[in-house]
Amino acid sequence: MQLFCESLGKYKRLKTKEVTIGSLKIGNGHPIAIQTMTTADTMDTEATIAESIRCIKAGAQLVRITAPSKKEAHNLQAIKDGIRAAGYDTPLVADIHFTPNAAEIAAKIVEKVRVNPGNYADKKKFETHEYTDASYQEELDRISEKFIPLVTICKEHGTAMRIGTNHGSLSDRIMSRFGDTAIGMVESALEFLRIARSQDYHNIVLSMKSSNPQVMVQAYRLLVQKMQEEFDVCYPLHLGVTEAGDGEDGRIKSAVGIGTLLKDGLGDTIRVSLTEDPEFELPVCTDLINECVLGSARTDNDTDTVTSSEAEKHYDPFNYQRRNTYAVQNIGGGQVPIVVGDYGKLKNTTAEDLQAIGYTYDASLDKWNVSDFAADYLFIEKVPAFHVPGTLRIITWYDEWKAYQDTLRQAQGDNAKKQDKVFPYLTRSQYLTETTSDTLNFVDLGAHETLDDEFVNKIKADKTVVLVMYSTEQLSMKQLRHQMLQLVHHDIKAPVVFIINSKNSNPDEHLIHYATEAGALLLDGFGDGLILGVDYSLDKILSDCADANLNSFGILQATRTRISKTEYISCPSCGRTLFDLQETTAKIRARTNHLKGVKIAIMGCIVNGPGEMADADFGYVGSGVGKITLYKGQEVVKRSIPSEVAVDELINLLKENEAWVEPILA
Repeated sequence: MQLFCESLGKYKRLKTKEVTIGSLKIGNGHPIAIQTMTTADTMDTEATIAESIRCIKAGAQLVRITAPSKKEAHNLQAIKDGIRAAGYDTPLVADIHFTPNAAEIAAKIVEKVRVNPGNYADKKKFETHEYTDASYQEELDRISEKFIPLVTICKEHGTAMRIGTNHGSLSDRIMSRFGDTAIGMVESALEFLRIARSQDYHNIVLSMKSSNPQVMVQAYRLLVQKMQEEFDVCYPLHLGVTEAGDGEDGRIKSAVGIGTLLKDGLGDTIRVSLTEDPEFELPVCTDLINECVLGSARTDNDTDTVTSSEAEKHYDPFNYQRRNTYAVQNIGGGQVPIVVGDYGKLKNTTAEDLQAIGYTYDASLDKWNVSDFAADYLFIEKVPAFHVPGTLRIITWYDEWKAYQDTLRQAQGDNAKKQDKVFPYLTRSQYLTETTSDTLNFVDLGAHETLDDEFVNKIKADKTVVLVMYSTEQLSMKQLRHQMLQLVHHDIKAPVVFIINSKNSNPDEHLIHYATEAGALLLDGFGDGLILGVDYSLDKILSDCADANLNSFGILQATRTRISKTEYISCPSCGRTLFDLQETTAKIRARTNHLKGVKIAIMGCIVNGPGEMADADFGYVGSGVGKITLYKGQEVVKRSIPSEVAVDELINLLKENEAWVEPILA
């Protein structure tokens, strides 16, 4: 039985149907296409043409334009004519919500239409209904009547279609029968796909978007399995994390979700949704493909010894369940994953050097200030002579640890208190033969190594061990996942900390590498900590360590395994946006970024409103020109607030619901 990809241990692209979108072909092994979406008002013809051309020059192979009503749909002809007159034949995509008549107009003009099955034929009222099989079929018949005319037009004009499910905008019908689940997302798309297939229309791409990468990954995997089971064929997949946000957070969240699937061979076209100008999305798309597809093909390994039937005993790719481990101090046992700073290349560490991993020393007060992004452990070659912060523990090589223990046995007084804060890093051979710590031992385990009986039996009986797992491959995810499945197979419950090394050339590539490698493992429930390392330049070790430290916390936040900051679910802006989304997002972030664990959605219009922000605690949604509606969860609490005071009103809403704390001033 096929799980969701061709191989758990090797990179192999999923075979999908070929789809033609104007001059572009995707699926069936064609290169993965990158795309973006314009932000200009669709009725501003010249602005939309200019923005589309900028995107095309930046590498876009598809350009999507919103068409929320018939007038915008009609204006797509003028936009298309202007782009073609400038010498560009890049296919255009009309983005449709709520309005079948706009979709039918657009399908006669552009090369592809995107419809959302959650709102194409339904208006969401957040109501629960009880359906019999007969009454549910009546609903499907009603949908068919609205959808088949669009299918017919697409067939006649050679227009492609994306059936794009969004986690936050599932219809009341789907929610009533399947709930807020991955299978609900899949069934939402399959209902429309079955109708299209009944009309012998197959020029279709599918997507399963969510602002939560964990939900997004599970839904795509399940969609592939369901298509294989029901149709014995897979339609091409458009990959994306919706409302990812901006800056590094948006890039990490997108890379975690999209990269996890790309590395398993899924995906035929991708879009990275950032709250930034659309052309800035495209380099991230390119970096993801270079990392996950081209890189995987270049460094393919032979780790393919876990068959689908064996994996099913230990691995459920459709439901998140963290691997069961025992606790060793603050590692494993259901505790949040740890972050380890790597100062292995730093010869002499000073107190000031710890600022790169979140600890700032105030000499005048003899006091350490600890940030929300302070590493839990520090790997270092030589134990520092100064007193390290109370929340920081030290990992060092076994020989250094042993020498340090000898020094401690001769020491008196306060020095002895440091004993429980320094722990050894042992090779496998040292662990099997040497005297170890009574409380915590970090034991080296390569993902390529065989788990022999002697090692397995000792690890299973020893509750002081944390395994530090690494791969010899630059692209290590599949090899590491394979070794994790071996641990589960042997019923080894020792916590595991992953080392993810990067040999890339710049910070953007490092970030994509870390997020796709570590993120994929964390989404599968594997891992109790991260060590992110690079090939350090000696002149910038500390800055590289600082970047790796922040990236660690960002990846843990994106995978929902450790929340250390405010999360913003921010749409990427489009022609429907009713305010300056980038400026507003910056204002809200500046005033709320200290609210650890609070999820705030910032949506440009009602299309991306209560549905798309389903995962948020509070929402700030454009409801008219210069007007904002505020939400608590799915509930409207304040309507038509002037945008000039809306951020202040959002703060008041947070205070009213006890989600506000005053920021600590430096």
